[in-house]
Amino acid sequence: MTEGQTFCQSVFCVCVHKYNKRVGAEEAERERVGEIRTNTFYIISLLKVSFCLLRFVSFHRKKKKSRTTTTKKKKRMGAISVLLRHPFDVFPLLRVKKMADEAKKLPKEENLAFCYDMLNKVSRSFAIVIQQLDEELRDAVCIFYLVLRALDTIEDDMAIDNAEKVPQLLKFHEDIYDPEYKHLTCGEKHYKTLMVEYPKVTNVFLRLKKPYKDVIADITRRMGKGMADFIESEVNTLKDWDVYCHYVAGLVGIGLSDLWAGSKLEEKKFKTEMEDLSNAMGLFLQKTNIVRDYLEDIQEIPRPRMFWPRVVWGKYATSLDDLQYKKNRTNAVHCLNELITNALTHACDSLEYMSRVKTPSIFRFCAIPQVMAIATLAECYDNGKVFEGVVKIRRGLSARIMLSSNDTYQIGQGFKHFVKILKNKVRKEDPNRKETMRLCDLATEKAQEMIDSSDRGKLEKLRNANNDQPLSMGVKVGLLTLFGGYAAYAFNLEQMRESMGLNPKNGARWVDQMQQVFAVMGVLFVMFLMYSTRRTRR
Repeated sequence: MTEGQTFCQSVFCVCVHKYNKRVGAEEAERERVGEIRTNTFYIISLLKVSFCLLRFVSFHRKKKKSRTTTTKKKKRMGAISVLLRHPFDVFPLLRVKKMADEAKKLPKEENLAFCYDMLNKVSRSFAIVIQQLDEELRDAVCIFYLVLRALDTIEDDMAIDNAEKVPQLLKFHEDIYDPEYKHLTCGEKHYKTLMVEYPKVTNVFLRLKKPYKDVIADITRRMGKGMADFIESEVNTLKDWDVYCHYVAGLVGIGLSDLWAGSKLEEKKFKTEMEDLSNAMGLFLQKTNIVRDYLEDIQEIPRPRMFWPRVVWGKYATSLDDLQYKKNRTNAVHCLNELITNALTHACDSLEYMSRVKTPSIFRFCAIPQVMAIATLAECYDNGKVFEGVVKIRRGLSARIMLSSNDTYQIGQGFKHFVKILKNKVRKEDPNRKETMRLCDLATEKAQEMIDSSDRGKLEKLRNANNDQPLSMGVKVGLLTLFGGYAAYAFNLEQMRESMGLNPKNGARWVDQMQQVFAVMGVLFVMFLMYSTRRTRR
């Protein structure tokens, strides 16, 4: 065998060996993958069986919790979808969350800490704006809110017999001075905690300044009497509705005005001359809540609570309860719209009250609920969902309102915006269309007055006035001469070059054409200015 043959045979053997080695490795790899797949199949099967057994064993538990879990998932997905539709709500929501976290920082003193903790639990939005009040008013308003919330808890508890409830309402203004007073059987959840540990509220109340205690006690007495009067009687007429709303909310506005004046942060006229406006503020909020909470009130257990006036709903149904059924939806919506129209009668007074507030923190405290109220009315108007559940404005919008209610300019703009939304929803076939449109126009005019009287509004008006001043005739003639001369130059470029001893065809043709177009546009623009000014003068 020659040397060349030996070399070729060696190479061939090496190749065969490498090939066999590779084939063996591939077979080993295939076996390993197959083994992994088999093991994976067994594991997945085992997991499936375990999951089925777990579902079978815990079925009775999941059956009880399924509705709650589904509701939470729906709410979570609903919140995500809302943010996707309104991405600009994210930043306001984060800012308001930060404000809420700041409001949760409690004072060191035990009783005061309990009061602010309860405030956060029963009303997060009020907790934020109360915490932003000046130190002089902060504790007084917090206690005022909790005292009236406790009184309202007694009135709202339908499990308490009326024979027992009425004396409690009439006497509560005295109980707030009793360090030992508490109510062990009233309210639910946080409200029950408030009533059970009420002595802590009393402790802080007794340490307030005497003028503040007097205001709180007087408003509590008047409110308790009004609530007691309506325990056995229904809201039949619109006057009854106004009186009821006065007792449960108008008095709150009057009491707050007295606190503003007592703190000397606002003028004395808030106590002596503005009771009607203060009352209107409360009526506007309360009527909004009553309209929005129809279904919740009518389905109250053990017996329904009916705050819609009979004189209105009686036009559309034989029973207030009938409005919740789909077959009566058209009449129900007409009834809803009429009540919202009635609530709009207080919008102008509400705006007038806010225009007189000078202290920034008090202004925000008053303005935020009012703008949320008009936004809620706009959301509820002509909305059949009011009869299927509680209709609320989205959280992102609520956050934006809280952040943009700092002065009369912003409040005026906010009211105009939501009144416009409401007005656009008014249908021709609505029986109260004319009155609704009239009240919307009045509210819009009042909001515009607020905007114009604000510093920012005056500045905008001045800027617009300066922008609206027409150019003088001399300026226009000068512009016409300038552009006319430029046009003469642009259309005679070849002659100009020839007169200068240059090649007439020198230069790009498209550049010459652009200059001609620009010159013509300039002349036309100046002529348009002259014509429009002449037409305006006519």
